[in-house]
Amino acid sequence: MAFDIDRYAREAAPVSWEDLDYEVFRDSPLPPDTLRTLRYMCEIEFHTVCYLRDMLVSPSRKDPDVGTFMTSWNWEEIWHGEALAHVLELHGITVAFDEVKAKRVKLGWRDRLSPVKQSLLSNIAGADFVAVHMLWGSINERSTAAGYKRLAALQDSPVLTILLRRIAAQEAKHIAFYTTQARTRLQDNPRAQKLARLALRTAWQPVGSGVSPEAEVDHVLTHLFSGPAGRKEAEAIDRHVAKLPGMEGLTLVTQALDARGVPA
Repeated sequence: MAFDIDRYAREAAPVSWEDLDYEVFRDSPLPPDTLRTLRYMCEIEFHTVCYLRDMLVSPSRKDPDVGTFMTSWNWEEIWHGEALAHVLELHGITVAFDEVKAKRVKLGWRDRLSPVKQSLLSNIAGADFVAVHMLWGSINERSTAAGYKRLAALQDSPVLTILLRRIAAQEAKHIAFYTTQARTRLQDNPRAQKLARLALRTAWQPVGSGVSPEAEVDHVLTHLFSGPAGRKEAEAIDRHVAKLPGMEGLTLVTQALDARGVPA
């Protein structure tokens, strides 16, 4: 089915979260492992604007549907961060803009050169880069949605579960756009398929890698995707990716878990 970008743009909105009874956390606070994972998720949602920055110097900006989507997508992602930040604040953990900005500054020259590098490489690749962008986004959004669903299943907290499911529902729309675009752009396009496989196999890492400390990445992956249930979610992501044109046999997510020693 085609993705209705006009409808998505009209209906895009901040995730609904202010109606929930957060007072329950005063009597039943979330455990440290969950808060640590939530903080990671919150900071990555706030970092979405940097991903948008890098894409705006690539050929993706020239496509009207992709440009429209990225604008609304970034807006929704920021509000995911705001909702998670509210939960964290009730637990005495503040994720403020200045703190997130400080982490970006610590990335140093890598962060400052990122848009330059993206511009050079993506524009050399040309229009086929957009297929790479869409496929990359599909994997990242599937991973993110799976992470929210796993945390909701692991944590016995009705309020948190409702919030995470609402966020995951918006992520599902993002998945639909990215995947639909990726399938269309990869279909009958051997060059785009080869370019996408090369990019994924040489550069893809779990969401948050390169932004958060490696210890935090390992914690989140182990917390959410260890054990049979977690590995099942990871394998499902890989199966969806492998169904796209030219992506047969790719197992990026499970390989990343194995490489980081996440027990199956």
